[in-house]
Amino acid sequence: MLTINYKKRTFFISKLLEQENIKELKKPSFFSKVLGKKEFADIYFHSGEFDKEALENIEKAKKVFVNSQTVHHQLLRVLQTNLDKVEVLYPSINIEYKKPKEIKQKFCEEQNIDPKKKIIFFTGKNFKTSGVKEFISTILQLNAQDFIAVIEGDKKQITSLKFQLSKINIEDKILLLDNYERKDELFLASDIFILPTHSKNFASNVLKAMFCKCAVFVPATNPAKELVDVFAMMESPLDRSMQFKVDALLQNKADLKLIKKQNRNIALEHTLEKSLEKVNEVITSI
Repeated sequence: MLTINYKKRTFFISKLLEQENIKELKKPSFFSKVLGKKEFADIYFHSGEFDKEALENIEKAKKVFVNSQTVHHQLLRVLQTNLDKVEVLYPSINIEYKKPKEIKQKFCEEQNIDPKKKIIFFTGKNFKTSGVKEFISTILQLNAQDFIAVIEGDKKQITSLKFQLSKINIEDKILLLDNYERKDELFLASDIFILPTHSKNFASNVLKAMFCKCAVFVPATNPAKELVDVFAMMESPLDRSMQFKVDALLQNKADLKLIKKQNRNIALEHTLEKSLEKVNEVITSI
């Protein structure tokens, strides 16, 4: 029986714990803390900052998983030594894939949108950090006309955004949706996903969009860049070339179709099933 510990419990961690050979490390009792007796898991899943507790868990574990090469390199710089026990495991995807064309048709009918228009999508938990301002700036600079931008978020953020955009005529360019119930279907209905995020944490929505057959754009400052090609990388959230890149994709259906297909093939390597398979293969050496 192997023990695991982690910083953040994800659906992947929950599924891993369903296995008979895996159990979660028990939290230390009051007495063990007082006596200074610490126990460490065989396997540690790291996310976030390399604080004292995280580094201790990493040093004591037999196997460590981090969610990107970027984080792996950061860890090597912090420890000033190479650790063979560290493995990269990208965030796993666990959504139901449906035919994008059918989902888009359904969505367009629901929102009274011409289904021939390309859909450019943006969503994020924190609009400011996720780069909604930069996204809107790109949309308003596009020369192409045959598209609709969709922004989805919680009601508070959408209400605030509506107020900020009230003086601009965006009705034919931007659709604002709050707390959309079938959020995964928005990825499936979309053609392009742009996330000019300022966050340095892996943007899992980029991987989700790729799985749903979207062309994606993400800053080179985000670890999700590791899964996209050079064309899809933004120099920064304020990348001034974005207008030309998006216009080029909207005008070239063949290139857009090819990129969408390539992105899905990449994302298929990071499904929940593939991630579980990889972890189980790695831990057989413990």
